[in-house]
Amino acid sequence: MSSNSETKIIYLTAGAGGMFCGSCMHDNALSRALSAEGWNIQLVPTYTPIRTDESDFSVDKVLFGGINVYLQQKIPFLRYLPSVFDRFLDSPWLIRKVTSRAMETDGAMLGSLAYSMLLGSRGNQRKEVRKICRWMSLARPDVLIFSNILIGGCIEDIKQVVDCPVLVTLQGDDVFLDSLKPPYRSQCINRVKEIANKVDGFIVQSHFFKKYMCDYFSLDPLKVHVTPLGLEVADYNSFLSRAEDEPVRRTQTVGYLARIAPEKGLHHLVEAFIKLKAMPGTEDARLHVAGWLSPENQAYADEQWGRLDHCGLQGSYQYEGAVDREAKLEFFRNIDLLSVPTSFQEPKGLYALEAMAAGVPVVLPSHGAFPELLEASGGGLLFEPENETELAKTLSELLLDGERRLKLGGLGQRFIHQHRNASVMAESTSEIIKKFLV
Repeated sequence: MSSNSETKIIYLTAGAGGMFCGSCMHDNALSRALSAEGWNIQLVPTYTPIRTDESDFSVDKVLFGGINVYLQQKIPFLRYLPSVFDRFLDSPWLIRKVTSRAMETDGAMLGSLAYSMLLGSRGNQRKEVRKICRWMSLARPDVLIFSNILIGGCIEDIKQVVDCPVLVTLQGDDVFLDSLKPPYRSQCINRVKEIANKVDGFIVQSHFFKKYMCDYFSLDPLKVHVTPLGLEVADYNSFLSRAEDEPVRRTQTVGYLARIAPEKGLHHLVEAFIKLKAMPGTEDARLHVAGWLSPENQAYADEQWGRLDHCGLQGSYQYEGAVDREAKLEFFRNIDLLSVPTSFQEPKGLYALEAMAAGVPVVLPSHGAFPELLEASGGGLLFEPENETELAKTLSELLLDGERRLKLGGLGQRFIHQHRNASVMAESTSEIIKKFLV
């Protein structure tokens, strides 16, 4: 087996336009940590350049450029344009400019595009597939990692020109697929099952998601490997003294840090917060919300702010927008606990790790990866999913019990810093990669 430095890894990550994307941040942190482990790794964006609140480890190149991919789906004659036009449309600076404000990411509108991409060289983006195959034939990776299966329609084609193991990280692919309208959802899932036969191994971040994905895509469990989700904790070291300050903090502030979208459950937290404000002892509680808000979810967000205003809580909440790294750290300094009451079964929950790294306990629904995470860490409490009354009660109990909040925050913080840092994540991923290099 070759040494790490002699093994070339190409990691294809899917950019999300101007949005801070949890998957992008995971891929970025993992790639940097694998590089620190000695691996020769390139993180290559697809669709758009990535946006992360840490230093960007990715190369200044975009494969499957989002503008080209979209236009070739919508305008047939563009599938035959000379390569000089493709190079211009694939320019990272142009893609950044076009997608800086928002992208059309509504799965219900993108079903035909998703299925076409999954068809690889048989889809409308066949020219893009030929381009990525040529690029791979020159790059000659020893291992190829895809950040999700939705960009994996080209795997069969790439395997014809590059003989190397192909791994796919599964981290929320089902959420997009479940949003597709008929017949695209079933068509895409059936196509993924075909592609899965060409994939050498899959990587997931929780045992829950391993079972869920095996059932969802009919995968062989022996091909699915679990590696812990982790994050770069250096910026969170300043929070290690939080325990000393906690006894005097009585702000009763509940935080929410995630995309502003129905599946993330902000509406559940809003209703629970309204109930919380009516409970004795928490009349002065505040709600701080941060996260990316797309134009398509503006009406949803306005509905939540309107609900709070209707209950006379105009001065009890604030929306801080999409926060960068510095603002995120400040956000954690100003809240007492974090709750993201997702409606779907979250496969990762990076925001929960970030909160715990800052010594902030979490209150999360008892589904998805959350029970597994809190059982291991002890860094928070669970409640019945979509039960807003129970959520309000749990929030109240924790806000009023400073000692318990301090204990949970400390447990979670120690666990993340010791067992879920980026180095641990990279070491575990390295062991998985080595299995395919024997």
